[in-house]
Amino acid sequence: MVSLLNILIGIIAFLHLYFMWFEMFAWTTKGRKVFNKFPKDLFEPTQQLAANQGLYNGFLAAGLIWTFFIHNTEWKNNIALFFLSCVVIAGVYGAYSVERKIFFIQALPAILAILFLFFI
Repeated sequence: MVSLLNILIGIIAFLHLYFMWFEMFAWTTKGRKVFNKFPKDLFEPTQQLAANQGLYNGFLAAGLIWTFFIHNTEWKNNIALFFLSCVVIAGVYGAYSVERKIFFIQALPAILAILFLFFI
């Protein structure tokens, strides 16, 4: 169970590192292909906003990666719960405000990890 939880946290952290890279460095290139409903002429003017979002995704990834270096189980679980909860909130808000599929990409894996956290 603990290994599965660590794998889930690792996948979620990796996803957020990818989101960080995407929003900070590929917004005006790959962003146009991924967010095809977003007006093409707004990618350049919103590049700094996307980079700021990417930075926050990097912080989420860093918090999740940090849990791999904490040896005290109670402390590790509390830190994991905090950052996974942040991911869930961001995913739910993204699904509400941008696109529903964000829930399945971002929030659902974090919800599953939180459930594993409570049952280990």
